[in-house]
Amino acid sequence: MSSIKSSLIDPDGGSLVDLVVPEAQRAVKASEAESLPKVKLTKIDFEWVHVISEGWANPLKGFMRENEYLQSLHFNSLKMEDGSVVNMSLPIVLAIDDDAKQTIGSSPDVALLGPNQDLVAILRRVEIYKHNKEERIARTWGTVAPGLPYVEEVITPAGNWLIGGDLEVLKPIKYNDGLDHYRLSPQQLRKEFDRRQADAVFAFQLRNPVHNGHALLMNDTRRRLLEMGYKNPILLLHPLGGYTKADDVPLDVRMEQHSKVLEDGVLDPETTIVAIFPSPMHYAGPTEVQWHAKARINAGANFYIVGRDPAGMGHPTEKRDLYDPDHGKKVLSMAPGLEKLNILPFKVAAYDTVEKKMAFFDPSRAKDFLFISGTKMRTFARTGENPPDGFMCPSGWQVLVKYYESLQAEEEVSQKSAVLSS
Repeated sequence: MSSIKSSLIDPDGGSLVDLVVPEAQRAVKASEAESLPKVKLTKIDFEWVHVISEGWANPLKGFMRENEYLQSLHFNSLKMEDGSVVNMSLPIVLAIDDDAKQTIGSSPDVALLGPNQDLVAILRRVEIYKHNKEERIARTWGTVAPGLPYVEEVITPAGNWLIGGDLEVLKPIKYNDGLDHYRLSPQQLRKEFDRRQADAVFAFQLRNPVHNGHALLMNDTRRRLLEMGYKNPILLLHPLGGYTKADDVPLDVRMEQHSKVLEDGVLDPETTIVAIFPSPMHYAGPTEVQWHAKARINAGANFYIVGRDPAGMGHPTEKRDLYDPDHGKKVLSMAPGLEKLNILPFKVAAYDTVEKKMAFFDPSRAKDFLFISGTKMRTFARTGENPPDGFMCPSGWQVLVKYYESLQAEEEVSQKSAVLSS
């Protein structure tokens, strides 16, 4: 018991940054931004502005300058002025091309334009430095093999320079996609944990639909925390809401599926908060899982559930996992700056064909268990085949079936139009 750190956890750096300009100053700042050199943000750059502005990357106050970038790239952490270390395993940087660099010239400040060409932020006291893409990719992913989704989407087409500086965000970031009410900032989440009088918060990061195996793990974690002596542990079910690769289930479909899981009582709405984590996904395995854990410290979680191959993916050119599936949880338990977070490795859950439900895997009767991967689950939904009873709540499963049916209908329409135009 003595090793458990109870009560809500302090954010990295002591207090949360809030980089959104106060309402009274917005008009003045917006008019200043109009007069500054402009840098255009991609959709994913915009997601990073959101992440930084709310304090998920605390104590970072903007896109990394070179000394922060080098610490992140080489040490997976940042050294604070008092000598303490905070985890920072992913470089959070903004790339620009030669033309933008020339436009900026010697201006100390630049304005950032959103994907819709609206003024989003001012970047102050900027520093421009070289973007060595190969080194960044090799150190972040441990490979430069072709086919890494984030690399192909973000890094390869990006400019050869990085620009760092302090962010002043002109207004709160909104997506107007019907899901903004789920996008609770670290500050809002901490208030909600206080309102619910949580004495422990355990976070579960996911980018897939929730099946009954996940629910078993989350409910079992709550039981373990109650046994440790906590009175009111709260689950933060925290799906990733930024960029994901093309074959992942889209965010709106996942959020609808998650809401069915709560409606059906598979998870208890009284002790569960569902919110969106706005970060883009790198699929960088043990390096990225540190970022996922660190960001949840800033949101007030003092327990983090980690499973098999977190933030991993299949090797892009070979038939194997890109990372050792056990390394994520091992790295988290040793990572610099994450000492104050309690890491909860979870047991493997699979479908028990005898009990006809998801259960913890029992090696002594391995033949009774069926492992249903994300790929297999997608195949079931696509082909209209139902998974075994007890794999997922029926209303949640219907959300996925409906999504894959709509995909098939779209494919058929595009095939017909291709035939007609040929």
